[in-house]
Amino acid sequence: MNGIITQVQQISPIMKIFKIKPVGWELPEFKPGQFCALGLPASSPRCADSTEDYEEFAPDKMLKRAYSIASATSADELEFYITLVHSGALTPRLFNLNVGDSIQVGKRFVGMFTLDSISPDQNIILIATGTGVAPYMSMLRTDALTRKGKITVIHGAANSWDLGYSSELRLLESVTGKLTYIPTITEPDKEPVEWKGETKFIQDLWTDRTIEKKMGYKPTPENTHVFICGNPKMIETMQGILEGEGFVKHKPKTPGQIHIESF
Repeated sequence: MNGIITQVQQISPIMKIFKIKPVGWELPEFKPGQFCALGLPASSPRCADSTEDYEEFAPDKMLKRAYSIASATSADELEFYITLVHSGALTPRLFNLNVGDSIQVGKRFVGMFTLDSISPDQNIILIATGTGVAPYMSMLRTDALTRKGKITVIHGAANSWDLGYSSELRLLESVTGKLTYIPTITEPDKEPVEWKGETKFIQDLWTDRTIEKKMGYKPTPENTHVFICGNPKMIETMQGILEGEGFVKHKPKTPGQIHIESF
């Protein structure tokens, strides 16, 4: 247990932001967009909103899962944006943690979902649903806004309260002039106050050219790289649409313009 919870922010009933400070070790260098593992012993209690464990674990078994890092690479603590999976093994235990509680943090920071291989002159479009926006926050908080190309963040959720980091993204959009932020929700009828933004699925906003109009340019494989993180169905649909427009999925041996991080 080499980390301590320094902050817990409730974003929605099933979403929280956790800040964790390392105890007795220094954070290694990592690239924005990478991830590491968090872990808790099975003996840790589950939160009240969860269901029972789907299997019986030995009390000392360490339950682990990888999460994308949302903090800047220069920060002295790590930040994670996490959704509660009521029947899951780890998140119900994470959601029972409070400031001062201990947690295990994996010291291996990995992942290829990064901007370092992309020319700074290229435009980047960062597409996410739910907590998939986390790696983009690390990018924007580190050095993405120093790029010459245009940057767009498209974030989809069921309701406005599920759009974590929306205040920060709106602020970055207004003060930098380098970012276009396009939030969209799919259940506007549940909003307590009228929602005046987009209300379509991300893939529909792409195909009807709403996104293109808001960005002010036409994305092509020659001028743009597209990052996608979040709901598997959204990822699959967007990949198909982009490939139909000539974009190619990026692989280590066959570089392309579609970059995917699956949950």
